[in-house]
Amino acid sequence: MAAEITASNDLSLDAAKGRMLEFQNGLRLAHLLYAVADLGVADQLTSGPLPVDEIAKRVDAHPGTLYRAMRAIASRGVFTEVAPSTFALNTMAETLRSDIPGSMRDHFRYEGQPALQQAYAALGHSIRTGQCAFEQVHGTDLFSYLTARPELGQIFNNAMGELVRHLQSAAVETYDLSEIRRIVDIGGGHGYLVARILQRYPEMRGVVFDLPEVVPGATEVLTEAGVIDRSETFGGDYLTSVPAGADAYVISHVAHQLSDADAITVLKNIREVMDPDGRVVILDPVIPEGDIPHPGKFLDIVMLALTPGRERTEAEFAGLFRAAGLRHVETVALSAPSSVIVAMAD
Repeated sequence: MAAEITASNDLSLDAAKGRMLEFQNGLRLAHLLYAVADLGVADQLTSGPLPVDEIAKRVDAHPGTLYRAMRAIASRGVFTEVAPSTFALNTMAETLRSDIPGSMRDHFRYEGQPALQQAYAALGHSIRTGQCAFEQVHGTDLFSYLTARPELGQIFNNAMGELVRHLQSAAVETYDLSEIRRIVDIGGGHGYLVARILQRYPEMRGVVFDLPEVVPGATEVLTEAGVIDRSETFGGDYLTSVPAGADAYVISHVAHQLSDADAITVLKNIREVMDPDGRVVILDPVIPEGDIPHPGKFLDIVMLALTPGRERTEAEFAGLFRAAGLRHVETVALSAPSSVIVAMAD
């Protein structure tokens, strides 16, 4: 990767202009992928290639313009034109099927929503002021906006659920929790992380803690995972208090949505009620210094546009812990898309 960076820095001016135009075309490619995902094109090709006229009929699209869109996407490796005006799935396009584990269809549908696109278009406001672009554009925060629009909120939950579960699974495999007796997942949503952890550690008990309107959805997940007898669900607000008496508190892909002040509040609430030898386990990207590529650097721009939060460096996490009366003890999988950052009482 370092060699790639050096090569990019050594480009001629003409080559650099070509590369910059490719970046600009990436924006158009993203919009095409949003549209094709929303139409459900990939789902129509699961039984084999189809002429674009038939695809258009099935998804209620204009045949000529659908062809132009798919021709452009296929030129970048998503779908393949196996005969004139006839398209098939390939490995990249398979990710847009709605019927596969880890489907990315709802992720693209969510990112293509006009409300988000308007926020991204207002990133200049965030850069000038340090304020959340989404709130400036829409006059409310992202989660209140989603709550008022249940259909969009469901797309968001599906998209983030698939993405976070993939990252969480890798983290669970990375970090040893075998000494933990009782774990609380702060902002635990529908309980997928607790279910995964309890399946891995059969002697452990787990708590899913999230807003009262969210946690009822965890019961079905925990039951299907076969761990409901070792699980509890609690509704509440982590900015006010958290369940007491656990020896591990997991904060998975929540801290990056929070301002530093709110993140410190959550950590202080945990510090007040955790066991004396307990630990806090944050699952989030850890941003490397310098020009080193890392997916968290662009996820940080998503946070800038849509939330008051941010992705953080290891030093910034350590600063949050100190402010909450905790101390950073280790970071596991530092270069991974999501790392495990661990703290204990100071």
